[in-house]
Amino acid sequence: MLESLGERLEGIFRKLKGRGLLKEEDIELALKEVRVALLEADVNFRVVKDFIQSVKEKATGKEVLESLTPGQQVVKIVHAELCELLGGSQSENRIKLAPNPPTVIMMIGLQGSGKTTTSAKLAGLFKREGRRPMLVAADLQRPAAIDQLITLGGQIDVPVHSNREPGYQGSSGAAALAADAVKRARLEGRDIVILDTAGRLHIDQALMAELKEMKDSARPSETLLVADAMTGQEAVNIARTFNEEIGVEGVVLTKMDGDARGGAALSIKSVTGKPIKYIGTGEKLDMLESFHPERIASRVLGMGDVLSLIEKTQSAYNAAEAERLGKKILTESFSFEDLRDQLRKVRSMGPVENLLNMIPGMKGKLKNVKVDESEFVKVEAIIDSMTKAERKNHNLLNGSRRRRIAIGSGTTVSDVNRVVKQYVEMKKMLRMFKGGKFRMPGIPNFR
Repeated sequence: MLESLGERLEGIFRKLKGRGLLKEEDIELALKEVRVALLEADVNFRVVKDFIQSVKEKATGKEVLESLTPGQQVVKIVHAELCELLGGSQSENRIKLAPNPPTVIMMIGLQGSGKTTTSAKLAGLFKREGRRPMLVAADLQRPAAIDQLITLGGQIDVPVHSNREPGYQGSSGAAALAADAVKRARLEGRDIVILDTAGRLHIDQALMAELKEMKDSARPSETLLVADAMTGQEAVNIARTFNEEIGVEGVVLTKMDGDARGGAALSIKSVTGKPIKYIGTGEKLDMLESFHPERIASRVLGMGDVLSLIEKTQSAYNAAEAERLGKKILTESFSFEDLRDQLRKVRSMGPVENLLNMIPGMKGKLKNVKVDESEFVKVEAIIDSMTKAERKNHNLLNGSRRRRIAIGSGTTVSDVNRVVKQYVEMKKMLRMFKGGKFRMPGIPNFR
């Protein structure tokens, strides 16, 4: 979402870093461009004013102007200020767990912001952390929301408390339903309860009254506002109103993978005083990330995000799988089945372009590169159309076998030939790793 802003800032700071000596007027000129870039990204104008003033005071100091690398020093200052703008300390971005379970989390927001899906994503995130969450379908205004949450809960194997359950004897009304859910969670040993509440197309008193009643009834440890990042400054205004009326501990920004300007992410903390706790980065149920201000700031400035990349890799690969893959490479037994498994794992980590942009220095180089993810599907189809023997030994793939595979996978013989060729080239590269011939600066040989 912040790609356009990132590209503008990269261009501005590239000119600064290219100079061996900086004058105060050089910095002022650059900051004027930064101000325009932030305003065009839909960042709140008061936030922009304070941000520029703070950077200017620190960047025009003697220690910066007389530094051997003044351009780098300015970027360092901007990075620190961006971190502060986005939320500063990571500690307040974490969910505060109740000392006596269950921890009740109340999700609020306008209709269409992605509240129901985000509730399921959050439940899935807690489950992957080893917790025992429960979802509560407390949106009684929109019957489809109950069906949707039950379906999503089934996909992640998390129970959903609703008034649709057979033999439900609970009280009517959202507040009573929420209170019943908390009692059930205690009985079943559930340590997290996530309430999916009703929303409206706009803020009204009826909505606020219902949410206040539910909050008094369920007594949540955290109330999270779910806001659509693509609505820009409107998301900031919504966050301010909900905080004043209901009180929130944090914000979840959805659709951060969209192509809007993204100023909401840079404005919410300063305007509302409430941190962004999670961001939605895609439609899949595992595409919800904890919000790390310093990592987002690094992405905006083109510094990559190695820590997030490592976390995504660790979530896809456990130690045993990594060791097994290493042995296959060392013994040169990496097969088409292994290739297919690795492609699936990479795809499970999210859009490939996003992963590549997390690598420092890659963002600018990939500006005009588009990764066609349908090619991954085609490769998987080709491998699936092979026999087990063919997947283990590519030398069996003669002309007639390749024609059969092409027909079976709905591709062409040239597609099959290309996949086989790429696989052979990959085997050669892996052999170079094994022999220690492939060297990269600062990285020890693979052995």
